Amino acid sequence: MIRRIIKIDEEKCNGCGLCAEACHEGAIGMVDGKAKLLREDYCDGLGDCLPACPMNAITFEEREAPAYDEEAVRKAKMQKHGMTLPCGCPGTQSKAIERKAPPIAQPAPTASQLRQWPVQIKLVPVNAPYFQGAHLLIAADCTAYAYGNFHSEFIRNRITLIGCPKLDQGDYAEKLTEIIALNDIKSVTIVRMEVPCCGGIEHAAKRAIQASGRSIPWQVVTISTDGQILDR
Repeated sequence: MIRRIIKIDEEKCNGCGLCAEACHEGAIGMVDGKAKLLREDYCDGLGDCLPACPMNAITFEEREAPAYDEEAVRKAKMQKHGMTLPCGCPGTQSKAIERKAPPIAQPAPTASQLRQWPVQIKLVPVNAPYFQGAHLLIAADCTAYAYGNFHSEFIRNRITLIGCPKLDQGDYAEKLTEIIALNDIKSVTIVRMEVPCCGGIEHAAKRAIQASGRSIPWQVVTISTDGQILDR
């Protein structure tokens, strides 16, 4: 097919590698000190690499090239970061989320503070890059609906894991133990509702911290059904 794709002028390329870093799809690599378009089917033709090149060595051209393969790019990214799809479902894909600071005029609570996906305890991998050096939030899923400032006060600057001990089958403690033991977790914040069934997520998190053998700070925050913080 004829489509727009990048062209790299090797005569101009100084080998800085900035274009390869800017290419989120992994289409560009460094070969013998020069930037190369390694996978034409990984190039989406949007040109994020163009402004990164200080030598103006990258341009667009219209030519015969294989179609952009989004699925292949996605799988390559997951393999690079050691991530898998537990159920073969795209909704469970593990990924980190980078967010820019919101404009000053935009109230902070309106901006999502979520930093990774998935968030369900049952779906998260036990080892992922975003767990390293993380402050972990283990929360009952109702808490985010009950407490208005949940994103800005609890999710912000934390890696989030949610679950409902009443609706989910099994015990969270075993998986949480692996997450805490296998990663450099800096702290754990447990947020639960005041209802008795939420005690399950608190007890599972506490058992996991103890079983992990790690000495890390932790706290429990209880939210009332009308959205108030009862204790912390």
